[in-house]
Amino acid sequence: MAKYPIFVELGGRRVVVVGGGAVAVRKATSFLEAGARLVVVAHKPSDAMTVLCNNHGGELIRDRYAKQYIGQAILVVAATDNAEVNAQVYHDCQELEILCNVVDDPEHCDFFVPALVKRGDLQIAIGTGGYCPSYAGHLRQKLELQFTEDHGRFLAELESIRRDIIDGLGSPGDRKSLLGELVDEESFEYFRAHGPQAWRQRARERIRSRATKA
Repeated sequence: MAKYPIFVELGGRRVVVVGGGAVAVRKATSFLEAGARLVVVAHKPSDAMTVLCNNHGGELIRDRYAKQYIGQAILVVAATDNAEVNAQVYHDCQELEILCNVVDDPEHCDFFVPALVKRGDLQIAIGTGGYCPSYAGHLRQKLELQFTEDHGRFLAELESIRRDIIDGLGSPGDRKSLLGELVDEESFEYFRAHGPQAWRQRARERIRSRATKA
């Protein structure tokens, strides 16, 4: 069955990671970077997990897994080295209607974490439906060569100028048309060749020209 791709706002929301090893640390780190209210449940957390939680505001519960610890979570990741514990986490999540991911166990996953290319606020996700993550990683490496930090900086400039377009052009059709021009490859190449200041000046001249014609 096809999966529904989505970017989730986790800021301030409770996310639970069960496990304290290297894989759990990677998952916990990504949740903290997304602004989640992280809770880690680990009977014997690694030093790396302890440092991560202490330094970045994660709540570390040094205990064996219990169902009570996942209550009110929006997402749960089971990343222990004990298959029975992971299965219990998944079972409990199903009862509580909480989305769960059991690492390296596609049959016990409500969602999959994609391979990600990140350039500033630009994020390109590659999903394989839980099958062969290595292929997703291979594709990510190819996309990392194609999409550079310039693409992330270009997105930031587009968002800034989009506000000018909304303020300067009253017609929705004119707004859409001009944005279509500014996001195309020619516009990006101009940005990369001449820099953000020259690109902004050029974009604002186009806004003024459209406004005058209107």
